[in-house]
Amino acid sequence: RIGANKPNFCYAGHLDVVPPGILKDWTTDPFKPSVKNNHLIGRGANDMKSSVAAFVSAVSTFLSLNKKFSGSISLLITGDEEGDAINGTRKVVEYLKKKREKISFCLVGEPTNPNRLGEMIKIGRRGSLTGILTILGIQGHVAYPHLSDNPITRLLAMLEPVNGTELDSGNEYFDPSTANVTSIDTNNAAGNIIPATVTAKFNIRFNTNHRSDDLIGWLEEHFERVGGPWHAAWRTSAQPFVTPFGNLTDLVLAAVETVTGQKPALSTSGGTSDARFITTICPVVEFGLVGKTMHQVDEHVHVADIDKLAKIYHEMLVQFFKDGS
Repeated sequence: RIGANKPNFCYAGHLDVVPPGILKDWTTDPFKPSVKNNHLIGRGANDMKSSVAAFVSAVSTFLSLNKKFSGSISLLITGDEEGDAINGTRKVVEYLKKKREKISFCLVGEPTNPNRLGEMIKIGRRGSLTGILTILGIQGHVAYPHLSDNPITRLLAMLEPVNGTELDSGNEYFDPSTANVTSIDTNNAAGNIIPATVTAKFNIRFNTNHRSDDLIGWLEEHFERVGGPWHAAWRTSAQPFVTPFGNLTDLVLAAVETVTGQKPALSTSGGTSDARFITTICPVVEFGLVGKTMHQVDEHVHVADIDKLAKIYHEMLVQFFKDGS
């Protein structure tokens, strides 16, 4: 943290990365970054070490031009974003709550742009609920189904509400909530046996019209109506959140437009990020590089985009402390 006064502008990012995959498929060592054809190549170049570097550069420039400024700048740089998020930002946020540390606004530097820098700002994210549903039946010969209880029959009825469906019509900030089955497994290698059990996994990406507990209650009531023995395990990895349109989103919009010349869309699309923890303590918005190659072999980012991103971040700092937001 630089400075001790309010308002506080916080930048959040992570330094952990996903595994490189098959090393021979890379054109360069994924952990020895190199520049080829004006692109920086390396694991984490896109997601999201270049963004962290851009913000550090922006702060350096800002401080060289503003020896004294009213407020403070903080950096929340962690690991475990690419993992189960047991530690990392989750733990830091818990610590900040206990210490009653106040953040006025947080910018998360995740890659947010689909194709070119300046296209998209993330002002929220959907929630994510995973269900593992197991149906119990009675194994038997398919030629004598009356002696068996096929659990797949009941499973298909139970999965109807989450089998490639939309749960609502969306709202001002979000597209419709969606649900999809991701796997069905009977552990049955034979074609003439009715299985004893079947397990299905499904995931719901839901907007602010829902909370995970409500979705679980709704589905479990449906399962009971279908009937028969079953049990379900649930994992909520994120609740939905949004930073409403206002001064903070306008500030980020203006900074991006000033540097890139284009007005970005305000979006809540995509997966989860550490912003889901930060939103519990302050308003949060995400903006970073183009995300087309994140997690891929030869992950890369255009060098010029890193320079532009540093200028965008600097412009955000200038506008934030000029207005005393």
